[in-house]
Amino acid sequence: MKPFAESSEQNKDPIYAVLKQYFNRVKTVLEIGSGTGQHAVFFADKFTHLLWMTSDQAEYHKGIKMWLDESSLQNVQGPLLLDVNQDEWPLQQTEAIFSANTVHIMSWPSVENMFAGIGRVLATQGIFCLYGPFNYNGEFSSESNARFDLWLKQRDPESGVRDFAALQNLAEKAGLEFVYDHEMPANNRILVWQKK
Repeated sequence: MKPFAESSEQNKDPIYAVLKQYFNRVKTVLEIGSGTGQHAVFFADKFTHLLWMTSDQAEYHKGIKMWLDESSLQNVQGPLLLDVNQDEWPLQQTEAIFSANTVHIMSWPSVENMFAGIGRVLATQGIFCLYGPFNYNGEFSSESNARFDLWLKQRDPESGVRDFAALQNLAEKAGLEFVYDHEMPANNRILVWQKK
């Protein structure tokens, strides 16, 4: 049975409304942490001009393939085997990168490795869009995000809602310039960077 995430169903349209501002002219997008595969199929169907490359750890590949196979879309590929902690990522370069709800479920060293990897494979002038909940000035932006952070840490003490300033520091080290912070429904954001 195909995996299904209700959150992906709920947030796909608002995310698309933001992504179309950035992905209309790119030809390749790497999705880091494709999860169920729902986003990939939805966005590939919307962005018919580009190649959407799915990626995730091996345990998620079967579910992603189910979504891709059922869609019969020609412009979505993968899933690539990608652990952000790998020294070598499974592609050399991409014009854009998208990731949703990933950095808060990773350990901080993995978040550091993810940004470093993005810095390596993102083309000059390439765009990175990161969706999820974020803290600002070390504080939660909502009560629901504070509760979510507590739930995350009970599940994995190394996970948690990340602070924008800390992510911005990693982005700068990776050669990324901050572009915009988009407010999204349900106390989420899309942070956008561009490779210098």
